[in-house]
Formats: sequence, structure tokens, C-alpha cells
Amino acid sequence: MYLRLLERCEANGQLTISSDDLAKQGGTTSAQVRKDLSFFGSFGKRGLGYSVPELAAEVREILGLRRRWRVSIVGAGKIGAALAQYRGFGQRGFDIVAVYDSSPEKIGLQWGELTVRDVNALDGDLTADAPDIVVLAIPSENAQALVDRVVAAGIHAILSFVPAQLHAPADVSIKTVNMAMELEGLSYWLSNRD
Repeated sequence: MYLRLLERCEANGQLTISSDDLAKQGGTTSAQVRKDLSFFGSFGKRGLGYSVPELAAEVREILGLRRRWRVSIVGAGKIGAALAQYRGFGQRGFDIVAVYDSSPEKIGLQWGELTVRDVNALDGDLTADAPDIVVLAIPSENAQALVDRVVAAGIHAILSFVPAQLHAPADVSIKTVNMAMELEGLSYWLSNRD
């Protein structure tokens, strides 16, 4: 969130920002901003605030965004297609290098420079030329078996759009995007805002 706010400030030519202004834009408190940033070092100058370009560069470094990350997508349905064709990932350092599916109707489809591959080739591809991150956009009934295959191939970062609880060893990070749960959270908020 801080990086997005700082990039907006950079785009507007703003050179400095206070923790109070950063907090207001991010919907938090200045104390929380200072606490969050203090986990990673000492930034800014009391009374002067933060240098926007310097802090943005530091946050990019903290997030590991100084390098390119290779991403493979498993699932060439609507979610997988939308993710594979989203140009914003490339702009942020995430390069989609492969897309896989099990459907004969999808295998072989050309998406820009990518050709949808047969998911049966996944294990060999991961071993030969492993991506840094694997995105899962598949039905939940196949998901845990696929996680097990991906982990066995040495992948340690998985982004899941699968509406199921997936399990992996402690050295593997699985981040789950559950759109239904997010909508339910908004429904709760709307229903209880009075």
C-alpha cells in the first residue's frame, strides 16, 4: 500500500511526504506508518518527513522489486486468461512465462507470445526451467494434488485463486485470493455500518 501511495506522489512530482500525510492517504495513523517503516530501518527526518523518491526506492528494495520474477499460471479459464493478459504485472516486474491447462480445447491456444501448454508437461517444465511463482486458477478438486506437484518441483511461492484451503510445507508460501470471501466482508460492512 505504501509503495502505491508513494508512486502516486512521484507521478505528481511530490518530493517529500510526512507520516501524517502518508497515513491519511492510506487510511491509517502516522504512528502506524512510522511503526511499519521502523521494522525495516530508519527513514525520513523528524520535522521534514520522507523523501518520496528515496522511500519509494527503499520500499521497492524491501519488497524484492529490483529484479524480475518469472510466473507460471496453471489454469487457462477466465481467471487465468485475465491474469496472463494483464500488462500491469510486467510493469511491476512479474513476467508471465507459461500457462498450463488440462482442457484439450485450451491446450495450444496462443495468448500473445504465450502458448497454453498441457498441464502434463508441468513437472518437466518446472524441473527444467522453474519459475519463481506459480499461480493456481483451477477447480478446487484438483488443487491440492497440483500444489504437491509444484512443491515437489522446488517452487516456494504460490498464488491461489482456488476457493479451498491448501496445504504446503512451512518453507512454501501460499497466498490465497478468495473473491467470495472479500465480497462477504463487504456485505458484512454494508449490513452493519449504522
